[in-house]
Amino acid sequence: MSPAPAPIDAVQKWLTTVREFLFGMFGYELSHHAVEMRASVESLFMLATVGDMIGVPILPPYYSLRLLPYVVPQIATWKRRVLREKEFTDEHDYHLHGL
Repeated sequence: MSPAPAPIDAVQKWLTTVREFLFGMFGYELSHHAVEMRASVESLFMLATVGDMIGVPILPPYYSLRLLPYVVPQIATWKRRVLREKEFTDEHDYHLHGL
């Protein structure tokens, strides 16, 4: 026979469940929006620094070369994300603002 769970464990599990429910109810959309905003700002930064790789020279090469060691790990995924074929509505698939 296994011992009964301690009441403290049951209370802790209940509080965790309530906290996760409230996060899903109030904070999930905000955190998801923050992740989307970070991705778009990162994409713009990469475009400004190494955009000449896809034919959009914005910064002089001197500054791009100074920033190159910091962006090398992200170049392959950035090029794949930017050069992927997209539809006009790809970024706004399931946003139901106002409903």
